[in-house]
Amino acid sequence: MDARTEKARELWEGRAKRYDTGARIEPAGIRNTRRLLCGGARGRTLEVAVGTGMNLEHYPPQVKLTGVDLSPAMLERARERAEEQGRPVTLVEGDAQELGFADQSFDTVLCALALCTIPDQGRALAEMHRVLVPGGRLLLVDHIEYTRFPFRLRERLRKHPRRLPRTVAEEAGFEVGHHDRLLFGMVERLVAHRPH
Repeated sequence: MDARTEKARELWEGRAKRYDTGARIEPAGIRNTRRLLCGGARGRTLEVAVGTGMNLEHYPPQVKLTGVDLSPAMLERARERAEEQGRPVTLVEGDAQELGFADQSFDTVLCALALCTIPDQGRALAEMHRVLVPGGRLLLVDHIEYTRFPFRLRERLRKHPRRLPRTVAEEAGFEVGHHDRLLFGMVERLVAHRPH
């Protein structure tokens, strides 16, 4: 794990206990997006950066769910939440930039409000593409305020500047079928697939 990824892990380890408190005041548009995207999951599904498991309740019951996260403390909270809900899920500690799954292991990959926190978006989306079957679906929502002026000026100084998820997904080989924005253009949603 490189230094930037280790730093991200430490950050989320520290936030795990109080993360859900702040999430309770999430805007309705984000809550609705969680329901909408999770509802579109099919078959073997991987949630990248599952965090404390806030999305678990929104998945269809027939989905075979795996969640991966960098933070053991976040995963522990997700495990507790899954038990409370009676939700079968496999939870794995791992790095989104180097997923520990075989090629073409999943029918759906979902990433909600986490891509902006991953040090290298390109590597993460390339990994999501790799683990999807041909025709598999990517469901993604993320903050994009860093693409707006004046934030984008600061972003250019980063080793791996963050960019629009849609653009990075296309570069990773995805075909974007739908994308839109909400919260005054500060959040981007997209549905894409890995071509056959």
